[in-house]
Amino acid sequence: MALRRLRDNAGKTQQQAAEAVGKVRTRIVQLEDGTATASQEDLATLLDFYGITGDERRTVLELGAHARTRQKKRVHVDHLPDSYQRFADLEASASEIDCFETGIIPGLLQSESYLRAILAESEGVWWEQEAVEGRDRLMFREQRQHRILESGDRRILRFVVTEDTLRANLGEPDIMRDQLRHLVALLRSHRDLTIRVLRNDVPGNPSRGRGFWIFGFGDRATPVGFTESPPGPSTYYDEDAVTAAMRRAFYRIWELALSRQESRRLMESILKE
Repeated sequence: MALRRLRDNAGKTQQQAAEAVGKVRTRIVQLEDGTATASQEDLATLLDFYGITGDERRTVLELGAHARTRQKKRVHVDHLPDSYQRFADLEASASEIDCFETGIIPGLLQSESYLRAILAESEGVWWEQEAVEGRDRLMFREQRQHRILESGDRRILRFVVTEDTLRANLGEPDIMRDQLRHLVALLRSHRDLTIRVLRNDVPGNPSRGRGFWIFGFGDRATPVGFTESPPGPSTYYDEDAVTAAMRRAFYRIWELALSRQESRRLMESILKE
């Protein structure tokens, strides 16, 4: 999945990549879809061809080694440099994304003012004040939104957020109003996107206080689950029993939440308060 992004950034075609390693184009397709693994030599050759160096090169090589030696699916804890890019690669490759968040609007759905406010709350706590990390996170989030929501690629996007998330106090009332208007606009313009709201008074939430993501890839690969904590590390799950449990939890929450239309009406109602 990361290989597709690296190739695109380098301005190379799949055919050119295949010729660089002496393979047929379908082999590159398999590597980029995650249905095959590359040898250490072929992976290094591709990275040379794409001009990849430094931390990103070490990260990809370590991912390749992990994929080749993995005997069975298991939890993977991400301590690698630029681990956020792994999340973006999964997100961009997925044909189906399910997300439950509590207390915060998911990154893909955040308005610019909301995102800036969230980053401002973290600055000086999770990273140094005025550090480049904050600016990088802002740019990265904006790139993710464009990549997923504006690319024209068809994918199913299902989000559930808790009601308290829509009533958060971010210091200035206009920030949350702008975010609510942004959510309503997204629902109007993206037919494959569904946002549902879980009311505060609804019992039976099997993931109370814990958000998570599930990336589905159809027949191309098995699902991958994801959870994170602010200081890190990020944790990925690809064991069938775990991802199946995460799916059960998501669909239970999905059933408990308001419908797409009811959720939109609630957002519009809060806007008028």
